[in-house]
Amino acid sequence: MALRASDPPEVGGYRIEDRLGSGGMGVVYLARSASGRRLAIKVVHGQYADDDEFRLRFSREVAAARQVSGAFTAPVVDADADAPRPWMATLYIPGENLGTRVRDHGPLPPDRLRELAAGLAEALRDIHRAGVVHRDLKPANVMLADDGPRVIDFGISRAAEFGGADALTQTGRVMGTPPFMSPEQFSTPHDVGPAADIFALGAVVAYAATGRGPFDSPSPYETATRVVEGAPELDGLSAGLRPFVELCLQKHPKSRPNPDELLALLRDGTRPNPRPGPDRAPDPAPGPPTGPRRPRRRRRLLLAACAGALLLAVAASAAVVRYTGADPVHSDLPPGWRPWHAAAEPAYPADRAGGPFSSCGAAARSLVCAGDDVKAARFSLATGRHAWTRPVDSTPDDFGSDEGSVLGVRAGHVYVYANDETESARGRATGTSHAHYSVQSVDAATGRVIWRTRTADGDSALAPDLQDGGATAVPEGVVTVFGDDARAYALLDADDGRIRWTRPMPDDTACVVVAAAHLPYLVCRPDDAGTTSVSALDTATGKPRWTAVAKGSLDLLGQDHGRLILAETAPETAHRALTTVDATTHRLLRVPLARPQPAGAAVHLARGTLYFTLGNGSVRAVSPRTGRRLWESNSSVEFPGPPLASATHVYVASPNGRLAALDRRTGRVDATRPGRNDAGPTGMADSGAPLLLVGDALYVPYGTRCVYSVDVRRL
Repeated sequence: MALRASDPPEVGGYRIEDRLGSGGMGVVYLARSASGRRLAIKVVHGQYADDDEFRLRFSREVAAARQVSGAFTAPVVDADADAPRPWMATLYIPGENLGTRVRDHGPLPPDRLRELAAGLAEALRDIHRAGVVHRDLKPANVMLADDGPRVIDFGISRAAEFGGADALTQTGRVMGTPPFMSPEQFSTPHDVGPAADIFALGAVVAYAATGRGPFDSPSPYETATRVVEGAPELDGLSAGLRPFVELCLQKHPKSRPNPDELLALLRDGTRPNPRPGPDRAPDPAPGPPTGPRRPRRRRRLLLAACAGALLLAVAASAAVVRYTGADPVHSDLPPGWRPWHAAAEPAYPADRAGGPFSSCGAAARSLVCAGDDVKAARFSLATGRHAWTRPVDSTPDDFGSDEGSVLGVRAGHVYVYANDETESARGRATGTSHAHYSVQSVDAATGRVIWRTRTADGDSALAPDLQDGGATAVPEGVVTVFGDDARAYALLDADDGRIRWTRPMPDDTACVVVAAAHLPYLVCRPDDAGTTSVSALDTATGKPRWTAVAKGSLDLLGQDHGRLILAETAPETAHRALTTVDATTHRLLRVPLARPQPAGAAVHLARGTLYFTLGNGSVRAVSPRTGRRLWESNSSVEFPGPPLASATHVYVASPNGRLAALDRRTGRVDATRPGRNDAGPTGMADSGAPLLLVGDALYVPYGTRCVYSVDVRRL
């Protein structure tokens, strides 16, 4: 981040070189010591310098951080809690934080997950041995250093020795980040101890494995309620890590293991001995009945305490939790971002009207888009500078059209597909071509092909396309339709593209591969059977782990609260019901829609809500759990593309880039942006392209291979 005129040239004798990030409590700078060592310096905002309680808390942060070994944290180099603006200098840890890594590249691979879990358990063991409770372990406070994870930002930690007598805990303040807070941080904040960090550890590992927190919810109040009394969502966790996370997320502090027990579990599978507590209560001795229980009264009290604590937690989160070390993501925009619009250079063929990109992905500082015969085109996330374009088919003759698709993103690479078509003698006579499809992993910054694997070769070959269900990315790599006649499917390894396994398709069926909650599924429609089968695939072998069969011709839209959501998507069929499949019990349930949706409506699942869109701009939100319509809105966006849902809004865009932001709760149109006329001739796109949100930067494909970016806070 560029330095500003108001930034100091030096702090405490250390020369300032750059901004690393800023938050509600202060600014983090990159600085150099006299010997050239790089430091991260936190400088508190001026408005807090006169707060005596804050100064005391800050001095305690310094003392707590000094007590902890630098092997697992950012060692404190220098500090001055009595300066006009208090500051603390720690050793700069190069690398990205876990939150950034997962948002940019998706969940960590299995080997990295075990390293993360073990590294954080070791870090907490070291922190707790020093008598410190962190109280705000979250992805943004975990730096992925070369030698293992480092825990940073002890801004709201407290020395465990102060206990309940600590005057600062008597003010009623509840501090933390709600999705990663423990139940006791909401209900009994005075009793928070080391076990709260263990709970947060489980939530962080679940986030790293699945890309979402186990208690995520659009509403912070619902998040708090789920943390205190709800079951975590752990779909997508491997069998090896699930016990680790489940033990960490026990509701009662005494039921959670300590770091040594967690390390033993990871090392040799040794589970800790059960401890008494609400989560692991011993069998009661026989005796007379103790009278009727009053669960409703308890629930009301619990919700009241939870809501009251959450009000304090949200305020503290806004005021304190944003104060993190070396975390530029909290600027909410990519570093150096400004509004921009750009077009890819013409890709083969260049002499016809085209259409919008079909998909885009963000990797590191790159926006990579594909579609309209473009295999991949790279733009800068911050400025829109266009670096390169690669066509789907690089041969000099064009025998057909391949859309191109970003199949997924991983560690600075994007998965795409290519088709090196050739013309046979038969093709010259019939006007057809011979396809040579391959899936490729491409460096997002340079466009260099890291690996390529041939998936099909022949006149009947099918493209490994995301939109048509020909391929999809999972943490292990790319699951794709495979073979010259598309009668098999395969997993291509994420690291080198090697074929880890192939499996035959079921006979007499048309099948696609789809990912839901980062797991692969095979969705098949047997010929003339009037049914759809959904099979959960084992990524180790490719064999179906289980199969459910539903009536109708259905598409798998995704997963919500542990249930797969399927809907009829044939354009001539009205939407009257949904079908859900429990991912654990595999039980099917038909959910009638309270109000049928018309034929021709496109349906998408985004953040737990179904959105039906029509060409006239109508958007209708429906609960997939009840079938009840939540709201209906005229977005004013013609032929809207797939809705993109954030925590607060739903965004839709047209093929020419007209954009609307709808309140996610009510459907009210809060902002619109007109379409653009700088895209040149466009084809007959039947809907807008999928949008992409990176922090507060929204990326909108439009026109002919064009993209623009806006700050959603300033629409």
